[in-house]
Amino acid sequence: MATYDLPTKTGYFGKFGGKFVPEILIPALEELEEAYEAAWKDQDFLDEFKRLLKEYVGRPTELTYANRLTEHYGKARIYLKREDLCHTGAHKINNAIGQILLARRMGKERIIAETGAGQHGVATATACAKFGMKCIVYMGAEDMWRQKLNVDRMRLLGTEVRSVESGSKTLKDATNEAIRDWVTNVEDTFYIIGSVVGPHPYPKMVRNFHRVIGEETKYQLKEVEGKDPDYLLACVGGGSNAIGFFHPFIENESVRMYGLEAAGHGAETDKTAATLSIGSPGVLHGSLSYLLQSNEGQIHLAHSISAGLDYPGIGPEHSYLHDSKRVTYKAITDAQAMEGVKLLSELEGIIPALETAHAIAYLDELMPKTSEDEIVVINCSGRGDKDMGTIAEHL
Repeated sequence: MATYDLPTKTGYFGKFGGKFVPEILIPALEELEEAYEAAWKDQDFLDEFKRLLKEYVGRPTELTYANRLTEHYGKARIYLKREDLCHTGAHKINNAIGQILLARRMGKERIIAETGAGQHGVATATACAKFGMKCIVYMGAEDMWRQKLNVDRMRLLGTEVRSVESGSKTLKDATNEAIRDWVTNVEDTFYIIGSVVGPHPYPKMVRNFHRVIGEETKYQLKEVEGKDPDYLLACVGGGSNAIGFFHPFIENESVRMYGLEAAGHGAETDKTAATLSIGSPGVLHGSLSYLLQSNEGQIHLAHSISAGLDYPGIGPEHSYLHDSKRVTYKAITDAQAMEGVKLLSELEGIIPALETAHAIAYLDELMPKTSEDEIVVINCSGRGDKDMGTIAEHL
């Protein structure tokens, strides 16, 4: 692939992305874009971001050789990029720290966020506690039930968790409520979006705060193997962990990249979240991307065993990478993800989040095609403590 320099100045990845919001939010997005671009060029801002990632988040996270998983398949060597070792237990804290620094720089004192699996909510609550900022997190009632531990963690950190009872009571509906709050309180409120979705500049901004995942993987693998990986695997809901992992490798076409989305009960059933496998382009939550929708444009309810993946859309950059065929996207069912949980737990002593388990599960299809001189790296986006209730029900 030639030099990759997207999005455009207007926020497009090919035909995807953009800024589809109520007129009242345009000045706020323009203010955010201007502040972000200035901060990203300010060495003092970047130094503080890097210092917090090291001292508070615990970066660089480890790159762990999975010897028993490698022996299990008898093919390529498998490494795990350990975002589960980040403070709060998932990659989400990278972006939360970046956006909270930006909010402080802009003089915003009230923070709002939405969350599905709760990891973004916990990360935002943690960052707000660290800097003494008022925080409100919107969360679907269904997700609050599935992720009670994370709800308790957010409340302990001093955050107000607002239950959303509309629609499917999941992430899509929580996002709707967060946007309504932002429209009403745009003057003093900073909206920390947790994935590479939403209007420009969020997909670009969130991606860049997560690029550290791929950058670390690149130099860590060079140290132990002396080369780039042959395969990268990451789960995809909105797609923040995957895009941060993939982005530093996009221009190296020898690196084959796979995004694993949630098929739920099966991609062709009505219990699925396989947006790229069966969706079509449309507008949701401020940008143009692939969506699960009817022929009339009504958004379908998404389903996944993982609260972090049951979103009916996906980040616009993933839609571009899908159409350009630079990244291959595959759908993994709930049952396959559960097998992935058991496999990594029993062979490596690491209980993965249900999101991550979708990437683990794809090894069954990928590994027979690999050779012993090749390298596979899987991004472990988060740890499985938060999912133990759901996992226990399906064991």
